[in-house]
Amino acid sequence: MYDVIVVGARCAGAPTAMLMARAGYRVLLLEKAHFPQDKLSSHYLHQPGVAMLDRWGLLEKIRSTNITPIERVSYEISGLRLEGSLLPADGHSTTYAPRRFVLDPILADAAGAAGAEFREGCTVTGLLHEGDKIAGVTYKTTEGREFTERAHLVIGADGMRSAVAKFVDAPKVIENPAMACTYYSYWEGLPAHFELYERPGRWVGVVPTNDARTLVMTYFPQAEFQQVRTDAQSAYLEAIRTTAPSLHERLSAATQAERLYGTGEQLNFFRQASGPGWALVGDAAHHKDSIAARGITDAFLQSQMLVDHIGQDLHDPAALAKACDRYAQDLQDRFVEFYRGTLNVAELSIPEERLSLLRAISTNQTLVDRYFGTLSGVCTLEEFYNEELLDTLAQA
Repeated sequence: MYDVIVVGARCAGAPTAMLMARAGYRVLLLEKAHFPQDKLSSHYLHQPGVAMLDRWGLLEKIRSTNITPIERVSYEISGLRLEGSLLPADGHSTTYAPRRFVLDPILADAAGAAGAEFREGCTVTGLLHEGDKIAGVTYKTTEGREFTERAHLVIGADGMRSAVAKFVDAPKVIENPAMACTYYSYWEGLPAHFELYERPGRWVGVVPTNDARTLVMTYFPQAEFQQVRTDAQSAYLEAIRTTAPSLHERLSAATQAERLYGTGEQLNFFRQASGPGWALVGDAAHHKDSIAARGITDAFLQSQMLVDHIGQDLHDPAALAKACDRYAQDLQDRFVEFYRGTLNVAELSIPEERLSLLRAISTNQTLVDRYFGTLSGVCTLEEFYNEELLDTLAQA
């Protein structure tokens, strides 16, 4: 009998298992893959995500993986270029974009070091029920052996297509259609910082990762996915050429080091995040277009949020139910603003109001840095729209 079974051992599941184990609970962590294994990802850690790694004692492990630190951000749109520093979260302004075959094993190892029992190659095939309450899981190993384990709480951290969410029939309480599709690759010989480029119908993002490789991502409207995928490499390079000419020129001196990766399945939703004996975290609970690169950071924040809400109440059924209900409501309240902002960007249109705002703040470095801070979550919209900004807009 476990206290907690966590299904999925990546950016949401492994931290959740680690934190639960550190809280003194007996934890089983199940993962269908065998690490290290790569995964589609935008990789970028916003400052709050870096701060969480430091809080958990894992930041130095990330820094030791031959990863390029990121100190600044730039954004080019309609002939306008904004460049700024990264506002700190808990003293951390430097950010990182670790490869998933680097990051995920570090997180899973941390869960194991905290006392969680970690089993790889395990696919959950069903859930156990006691009346209307979830009481455990059944799973199958890659060798075909079947097991049943019981727990007070089952946590689904198994991604956008969560099996746990499917088994409990968790409804989507907010849902929007897919808006963008993405193709990306990694380049060598391309020095970079956190770079963003935008024109109507196209978006390009650039971040340095591990081993001197730089990620270059392109985004297209979802309606163009079938056309783009017929010759994705040409569409990818053409999107860079027409959206970020200076970047395209720099690529001529660089080498594409890996094949092209891509997806058109960028779902946008919030699921009901808890119920009797179960909870969801990370992409299982809430997924949005990767264009804002918030997936990893949000997964970290949600893991900490869930564990903080539960506290020492896991063995009190009534208190646990209330804690999970509060977590589900707080998750939606906290992340809905980022969700709506992400969808606005994923429309791949450039409203005149946004351009006017960017032109107005472009000569004020403090406001530029705060604008970038709204993307990372370091600066709230209320903090951004202060008297200084309002005065600047009035004078524009």
